[in-house]
Amino acid sequence: MHKKVEGHSDLVRDMENGAIINTDSAAYQNYILMKNQKLKEKERLDKLENEVGEIKSLLQKLVDKL
Repeated sequence: MHKKVEGHSDLVRDMENGAIINTDSAAYQNYILMKNQKLKEKERLDKLENEVGEIKSLLQKLVDKL
């Protein structure tokens, strides 16, 4: 059984365990989308950092040979 949380139209309280539940599925979907976009951006940045590190290493080897 659920009871609406006063002052919050998208929140309900589960009366069995006291948990607050957000019933706004559009907001949840937006949250998941943003989370996935941030994860992809972090992966992209990590890859770029690794590639820059490799380039620096190769340049250093080249300079050492001169």
